Amino acid sequence: MSETRYKLHWITAIIEVLKTAKDAILPIIVLVFANGLNDVGSGKWYLDYLSFIIFGVLIIAFFITGIIKWKRFEYWFEDNELRIEYGLFVKKKRYIPFDRIQSLDYTEGILHRPFKLVKVKVETAGSSSSKKSEAELTAITKEAASRIEMEIAQAKSGKKETLLENGELPEIIQAVEEPQRKSVFTMSSKGLLILATTSGGIGIILSGVGIFLSQFAEMIPFQWMYEEISGFIKFGLLIVAIAVFLGFVFVWGISVAMTFLAYYGFTVSLEKEDIVITRGLLEKKRMTVPLNRVQSVRIIENPFRQLFGYAAVAIDSAGGGGAEGAKINLFPLVKKADIYGPLKEIFPDLILDEPTEKLPARGKRFFYRSDFLWMIPAIGALTYFFFPYGLLSLFIVPVIVLFGLWQHRSAAYGISGNQLTMRFRNLSLQTAFLMKKRIQSMEMKQNYFHKRKSVATLATNIKSGMSTFSAQVHHMEESEAEKLLSWYEKNSKDA
Repeated sequence: MSETRYKLHWITAIIEVLKTAKDAILPIIVLVFANGLNDVGSGKWYLDYLSFIIFGVLIIAFFITGIIKWKRFEYWFEDNELRIEYGLFVKKKRYIPFDRIQSLDYTEGILHRPFKLVKVKVETAGSSSSKKSEAELTAITKEAASRIEMEIAQAKSGKKETLLENGELPEIIQAVEEPQRKSVFTMSSKGLLILATTSGGIGIILSGVGIFLSQFAEMIPFQWMYEEISGFIKFGLLIVAIAVFLGFVFVWGISVAMTFLAYYGFTVSLEKEDIVITRGLLEKKRMTVPLNRVQSVRIIENPFRQLFGYAAVAIDSAGGGGAEGAKINLFPLVKKADIYGPLKEIFPDLILDEPTEKLPARGKRFFYRSDFLWMIPAIGALTYFFFPYGLLSLFIVPVIVLFGLWQHRSAAYGISGNQLTMRFRNLSLQTAFLMKKRIQSMEMKQNYFHKRKSVATLATNIKSGMSTFSAQVHHMEESEAEKLLSWYEKNSKDA
């Protein structure tokens, strides 16, 4: 294999500067606002402008470190390994055997696309962090990324081909090595619009605003804001309600735009033994999931989307350490009637029948009885301190009871050969398809009250990224739980 050492593209220096600046933006803002807006002069100009001087020094330091990081980073291929050497003050080396590399994930950001570059994340079977990939090449050409894929493929297949002097593949070899990709699912414009308008991104935006307010509470003129809001309220309740409504519409619009840009052009393809997912408008991402790393398939039905016949499909992957290396959105939004065809194409051995075994009637009360432990003191406190309006908290009781009955009615399970199907509801309804050989552990849980009614909770754990995902059917027939345990224990290693 070639031992030629390769450098990253020069745009890496700018990307590193922006990345460092983004991580340090909060301390910089605090520094400037805390000292730079001080009107009291000290008589010494360098003290009056100290925060701005520090700000300028930091910006210069960011540029210098970005350039050094780019200059000191190089990678090459040797002895069936991807070798990387990097480091700002201390030079570090990382050797990644090709047989450990599960996938290469590509991202094309705003700075990458004009130069036809990609960011490459190297994902392995087990990484040291749940949020970081094994290695990251910040900016390389698409040809260089293809070269890495070729080196890995040749090492795993035991074949070695000679590169041309300029480091490119011969045309004949390129034609042979070009992977065959088959499109399985493409999100329609209608589906993308529904996904964007019903996403939960508004909660992320509001939580971000809350974090910002907590960080800069001392700098925000709350007294002035309170006086202005008090004066505004005098205009009438209707005007206030309209203003609040328009504010939520604005935040919702930002959430819709963010989701639309993130999932634009969402497609799922099959490439040899891999699932390839591409998405994004401003930042185009391509993620590869090896089929042999998929641990479970889940159909998730949000209550609101369920009314219109829509659902989502997620898979749990045991490979990779990236942020998306655990639960992966395979189909973010699709008509439930249209799910089974694409799923069968990707997972031909998967049995997609609905589970038929339901829960016993005597298990109903367990779905809501324990909630009374916290409801009674909460209702009592609200009634006492906010009487008579606190009495409205009594409406919590029927809501909790009805939700518990809904959970009981939704739950089901079933066995088909070496596959276990479990359906359960938290708020969204989830149907998990689990192969016996992928199940890490199975546990039956019982307390004193369960034993009196001969019911039990069955928990099934599968690997999901660096952690586990637990599919649980609560308060099922005790004998059925024992039957499922026996099914798992029997020949589980040979399944």
